[in-house]
Amino acid sequence: MNIVLLIIIVITCVVSYIGLQQPEFFQKYKFEVGAIQRRKEYLRLLSAGFLHGDFMHLFFNMYTLYIFAPIALIGFHVYGFLIIYFGSMILGNVFCLYHYRNVPFYSAIGASGGVSGILFAAVALAPNEIRIWFIPGFLFGALYFGYSVYMMLNPRANDNIGHAAHLGGAFFGLVYAVIAYPEFAMQNALYIGIMALPLIYLSYEIFIKKRIG
Repeated sequence: MNIVLLIIIVITCVVSYIGLQQPEFFQKYKFEVGAIQRRKEYLRLLSAGFLHGDFMHLFFNMYTLYIFAPIALIGFHVYGFLIIYFGSMILGNVFCLYHYRNVPFYSAIGASGGVSGILFAAVALAPNEIRIWFIPGFLFGALYFGYSVYMMLNPRANDNIGHAAHLGGAFFGLVYAVIAYPEFAMQNALYIGIMALPLIYLSYEIFIKKRIG
């Protein structure tokens, strides 16, 4: 395992564990619209990516990162991987801040924004080289985002998972990959399109349907 990837996973696991054990720590560093807007606590845009709602949430995000990160590291090198991961995490939370700007009590946590960016960037380069439980990478990506979109549009009580961050993170990762390797994007356009279907639907729900309604 690449040392940079290992460090990110270890730090995320440690911080998440602390957050689960210490409610005051969790509250201080989670994403919260009101705290960012009123008190300018912009650190939460990044720190929320190291917190998780439970161990299953943590495992799913870190496992997905572990599966897709090697492709991103090979394709974009360490500096590109870091730009995608943290850029996607921050942009995802910025999108959350915009989407929930009129809901000051909205809060969320999770590395999903960064993981989504890595997933989209990796699959844009190699949609068929990755297999997860015998499922092609691009199809796994579509299922992953389909679940995220469903949870965002059908929120559960006390669900602090930042589902909205998936869209911003995925967008950043995909755009970065397309700009870095436009020839791969053209070759894999069909796979990218299939994986992006849930995101296209989410964009419709957020930016078009609400305006029409």
